Amino acid sequence: MKTKPMTSLPERGRPWAELRAELEALHAGEGDWRGGRLPAFVFHLDEATDHAVREAYAMYFSENGLGMRVFPGLARLESEVIAMGLALFNAPAGAAGSFTSGGTESLFLAVKTARDWFRAERGGTGRLNAVLPYSAHPAFDKAAHYLDLEIRRVPLAAGFRADVAAMEGAIDASTCLIAGSAPGYTHGCFDSFEELGALAQRHGVWMHVDACFGGLTAPFARDLGEPITKFDFTVPGATSLSADLHKYGYAAKGASLFLLREERLKSHQRFSSSNWPHGTYATDTFSGSRPAGAIAAAWAALNSLGAAGYREAVRRVLDEKRRLVAGIEAIPGLTVVRPSESTILLYTSAQPAPDIEAIAQSLSRRGWVVGRTKEPRGIHIALNGVHVGIAERYLADLAAAIREAGETPASQRAEARYN
Repeated sequence: MKTKPMTSLPERGRPWAELRAELEALHAGEGDWRGGRLPAFVFHLDEATDHAVREAYAMYFSENGLGMRVFPGLARLESEVIAMGLALFNAPAGAAGSFTSGGTESLFLAVKTARDWFRAERGGTGRLNAVLPYSAHPAFDKAAHYLDLEIRRVPLAAGFRADVAAMEGAIDASTCLIAGSAPGYTHGCFDSFEELGALAQRHGVWMHVDACFGGLTAPFARDLGEPITKFDFTVPGATSLSADLHKYGYAAKGASLFLLREERLKSHQRFSSSNWPHGTYATDTFSGSRPAGAIAAAWAALNSLGAAGYREAVRRVLDEKRRLVAGIEAIPGLTVVRPSESTILLYTSAQPAPDIEAIAQSLSRRGWVVGRTKEPRGIHIALNGVHVGIAERYLADLAAAIREAGETPASQRAEARYN
C-alpha cells in the first residue's frame, strides 16, 4: 500500500481493492465521532437513519440538481423537502424556498436577496450595510465580503441576546438587513425575534432568522414543553429563514433551506444571464451544478424519521444534556453558561483555578476533541444524537482532567487556541 502522499496524477490507475485499503487506513485515523468525542462537525442519530440516507444518496449519485427539467423525480423530491420546511416553520400561503448546500450558502442568499430587494425598493447604488448582534454567525461577514456590504455588529445585551435598542441605534438609511440567531452557536441563546421583527417593520428593512443550527430542534423541543421563544414565520416582520438539514435533520452534507415569506421575493434571489453564446443561464442558488444525492438524502431523512422521530431524537439529546449539566455543576469551580436554551453545552471555570485551558488540554490527551470559545473562555459541545450516552465517560474524564490540571504548572500551559 502507498505510504507517501501523492503529488501528481498516477500514470496508471490502481485497483479498487488497493484504493479501498488505503482509504480505510486513512479513515481509521480520523476523529472518533462515533464515540461522541467530537464537539461538532458530525451529526449522527442512528444506523437505521444513516442507512436510509446513504441509500437515497446513492440512488441519485449521478444526477445534477442544475437540470431539474430533465429530472422530474428529483424536482419533486426538492419541492417536497422545501414544502416540509415551510410547513414546519409556519410559513404563510404563497411562501417559497430553495435547497442549498449548507448554512453558509443560505446566509449568503439572505444577504444577497436583501441587498437586491432594498435596491429595487429604495433605489440607489451606494454601499449598504447589515446590522447584526455580536453573536451572529461569521458567514454573514463572509457574504458581505463577497457582496460588498458593511457589517455592523452590536454588543450583546444580558443573557447573550441581541440588544435590540442598540441595534436600532446602528440602523441608518443604508441598512438593508437585520438578523438574529435561533439560537446563537456560541452561547445557545435565542434572540428576541418579536422585538427584532417589530424593529424591521419600523425601519422597513429585511429581517432574517438564522435558524441554521436550531431549526430542526426548536419546534420539537417546544412540543416537549421546552420554553422556546417564537422565531419562525409567525413573527411579524420575519422576511426569511434558514435551517440546516445536515445538522439536526440528520441528512447528508450539504443540505440546508433558505425560505422566503413571499414567492415574489425570489426574483431578488435569482441570478440570470444570457450574455454568452449558449442561451440563458439562471439559478436561484449560488451553486450551479448541485449534488442530487444531497436532495434525495434529505428527503429520505425527513420521511424516515417524521415528526415523532425528530421529537424523540431531541428528547434524548436534551436528557443527555441534563445529565452532563448536573455532573459539571457538581464540580467545584465549573459553571454552565446560562441561559442554556438549546442543545449547546458551554461551560467555564472560575479563574485562575481550575484553569479551563489546562482542562481542555487534559481532555484532549484523553481522546476528546475539545471545542473552545473565547467570550467567555469555555468548553463548547454541540450536543446531538452521536453524544447520547457519553455523560458517564465524559464526566469521569473531566474529573481526571481537573485533577491533572491542578498539578500542571502555569508555565507549561500552552496558549489557548479557539475553534
